[in-house]
Amino acid sequence: MELFTKETKTALQAQEAALRLAFAPIAFQATRALRDMGILQVISDSGTKGLTIEEVLEKVKVTRYAARVLMEAGLGMELLIVNNKRYSLTKTGYFILHDKLTRINMDFTQDICYRGMDHLQESLIEGKPAGLKELGPWDTIYPGLPLLPPKIGKSWYDFDHYYSDLAFPQALQIVFENKPRKLLDIGGNTGKWTLACTAHDKEVQVTMFDLPGEIEIASQRVKDAGVADRVSFHEANILDESLPFPAGFDAIWMSQFLDCFSEEQIVSILKRCGDALTETGTIYILEPFWDRQPFKSAAFCLQQTSLYFTAMANGNSQMYHTDEFFQCIDQAGLKIVDENNQMGLSYTLLQCKRK
Repeated sequence: MELFTKETKTALQAQEAALRLAFAPIAFQATRALRDMGILQVISDSGTKGLTIEEVLEKVKVTRYAARVLMEAGLGMELLIVNNKRYSLTKTGYFILHDKLTRINMDFTQDICYRGMDHLQESLIEGKPAGLKELGPWDTIYPGLPLLPPKIGKSWYDFDHYYSDLAFPQALQIVFENKPRKLLDIGGNTGKWTLACTAHDKEVQVTMFDLPGEIEIASQRVKDAGVADRVSFHEANILDESLPFPAGFDAIWMSQFLDCFSEEQIVSILKRCGDALTETGTIYILEPFWDRQPFKSAAFCLQQTSLYFTAMANGNSQMYHTDEFFQCIDQAGLKIVDENNQMGLSYTLLQCKRK
């Protein structure tokens, strides 16, 4: 991937980048404080005119000391500029305040990852999500998702859904080109894809495969949507190889699911997916691969998200490079028959069949 093949900084620029990383946790919390305490908002509302510290204090109930240290930090983080003692928002400050994607990423980092990342090195050594204990007493994060406090749970689901949901309208058209009659939705979570399928095709029968907590949430949503007669549920731990998958499916769908597993586990899951297909059936895999991203910032976000899996989710998975992921598909006895890298927010949709 050419984005990562060349040194692009001078020595001085590289030192500046290194110093920013050295203070990154402090800068992150200061940015959140500027956003959540309303300082960025009142400065944004002032437009190009900007505000003095005294004018900020008239609109935001903080001490002068608090406003001063935060706004001065905002200068160094390039969220603010100051002219004649009047502070204005930079383009970066604008995105921190107004960009939905940035807000979702920041909330996810704070509520799900921040405290647990102190255990990253322990996680890397042990191969277990050592930081997860900061959220709850689970072996992996997935059984705990329905049990998270509402604010923290919202940050996780907002992060998880925002990316994949943007690809759903395009994906529905592709998946239903061949009119599948039976579809298996693996890792269906809250049932968004299952409900999208039943709304798109009034004849399709969908089986959603997930853990008990997720199925409990999804089953209620299915009942509320009035499609309970076309949706069934398969409740099991997908890592238990002694439990066979239901079979006879024309299509199997996995959205941002396989990145939750190690390569060995991916191969096992895909082998059993192959066994669950009809003779002409297709497996559809929607994933964000970091080496398929057109922008360096997108690849950066995925590379850092890999460390969420390391420290918080399960200790052994990541956002994959296609080299490793495609090898898993091959080892599972499957072949890729189509690859679409223009799905939603830089997602890839793979169509796989048995060899």
